[in-house]
Amino acid sequence: MIVNEQTTGNNKKMTSYLAPLVQQIPPSGIRKFFDLVGDNKDIITLGVGEPDFVTPWHVREACVYSLERGMTSYTSNAGMPKLREAISDYLHTQFDTKYDPKDEIIVTVGGSEAIDLALRALIVPGDEILIPEPSYVAYSPIASIGGGVPVGVETYAKDQFKVTAEALEASITPKSKVVILCYPSNPTGAIMTYEEWLPIAEVIKKHDLIVIADEIYAELTYTQKHVSFASIPDMKERTILVSGFSKAFAMTGWRIGYMCGHPELIAAMLKIHQYTVMCAPAMGQVAALEALTNGLGEKDRMMESYNQRRRLIVQGFRDIGLDCHEPQGAFYAFPSIQKTGLTSDVFAERLLTENKVAAVPGNVFGPQGEGFLRCSYATSVTQLNEALERIGNFVYKIQKEG
Repeated sequence: MIVNEQTTGNNKKMTSYLAPLVQQIPPSGIRKFFDLVGDNKDIITLGVGEPDFVTPWHVREACVYSLERGMTSYTSNAGMPKLREAISDYLHTQFDTKYDPKDEIIVTVGGSEAIDLALRALIVPGDEILIPEPSYVAYSPIASIGGGVPVGVETYAKDQFKVTAEALEASITPKSKVVILCYPSNPTGAIMTYEEWLPIAEVIKKHDLIVIADEIYAELTYTQKHVSFASIPDMKERTILVSGFSKAFAMTGWRIGYMCGHPELIAAMLKIHQYTVMCAPAMGQVAALEALTNGLGEKDRMMESYNQRRRLIVQGFRDIGLDCHEPQGAFYAFPSIQKTGLTSDVFAERLLTENKVAAVPGNVFGPQGEGFLRCSYATSVTQLNEALERIGNFVYKIQKEG
């Protein structure tokens, strides 16, 4: 039995009881940085990837009504059948991917749980997980917790941060097993076309790899319709599709996501889901069903607003003199700050303390993010204009220092 060291007089630190692997994992670079923001009302935050819209009223009302009717029990482990059916119909209509709601879909506690389930079900200690970088901060830690070895696949601004077959092939070893593909991309806003996916699919097939396709930003594409990797020929059976309601439907706090895949893979992941969270919250599932049934118009209107802000922020960075590729998906701009001579950390910290704008240093998304800054444009036009003015003043000050 573990007892308090003060009671026993034992000088042993409590951290000594922790698994070494957990101790070695750094805290989220995003959350760690934004802890510095605190409650300072003067700071404009372009950081956390969260819509500034409130969940539409009819979606909230559906949840309230379900509570009034006493819908507070467990649902099926895999999620409410009606919600799984709605997800199946939605994916087929919107993205040309068809999944059987009975045994190919699980409703999860956000997309994050889905990624965790997939990696835990797939990884044998020592397996290598290929991750195009810059990448979402959670992939590598989750892979490591599962005993896997994350391997970065380099992408570059000159290629609009799109993964290439050549870079993927160069990163593969006999231990490679899983590829995580996040397009539209967090943090770069990159997307992939059908033609660009085809050579990637050939590499996947050649090396017999499994894909986790994180498509949480699928609805947020501005220059063309999203192409799901699962819709590419021969890729559906070896792809675990992950998505959810947080971004496109402004439902981050509801924590409702889903994963789709081959029945044998889904059955294995459902076992882990059963023993860990049992099921996603019933009231959140009711809200998600309402969003899919009656909320597509609001989703489209929010996307139109993001598109306006996207154009504003990209032009704003270019007017300041910072190179910024045009993000074609998600709601992030990823400007280069290399001309300033500052590292991403120093630039972000000074911008926060001196000019009161919070953004995420690019290096938290992997080595390929060094020299860049992630700025969410999921905030008001007024705030974006003020933030751009402050950033411009900061860059001018840095140039004068040089």
